[in-house]
Amino acid sequence: MIEKITHCHQILAIIISKDFYKPGIHFFTPDEFSQQIAYMSHPKGKVIQPHTHNPVYREVMYTQEVLFLKKGKLRVDFYDNEQQYLESRILESGDVILLSSGGHGFEVLEEIEMIEVKQGPYVKEQDKTRFIGIASEQAKIMELNKV
Repeated sequence: MIEKITHCHQILAIIISKDFYKPGIHFFTPDEFSQQIAYMSHPKGKVIQPHTHNPVYREVMYTQEVLFLKKGKLRVDFYDNEQQYLESRILESGDVILLSSGGHGFEVLEEIEMIEVKQGPYVKEQDKTRFIGIASEQAKIMELNKV
């Protein structure tokens, strides 16, 4: 399933479990997000008409990133905009997460392989503010809501 992690009416992340399935196309992100994420499932023989994408001006203020966990297990810690720890989730192989706002940190629980997709170009240290996160034993691990 799908879980939206929220704080003060703000979406911090959207997690798509490896078990999610619905036929057709399903967008999970609000239209105002600069990074859009959708799930697609089509039967054999479905034709997606060839197309190009038109130039459309978009203004991006904050980086949003999508992580595809190919292998392993990862703890994701969520923080608010004031860098205060909120809670954590465990992601496993096949899960996908969109990190859209607030802060986040990670601890690798089993060796991982993942793919990250975000807006570019990446401008190194100008792109982020680093801060001290929680210790492992402070993690409040919440179960993924199976919505």
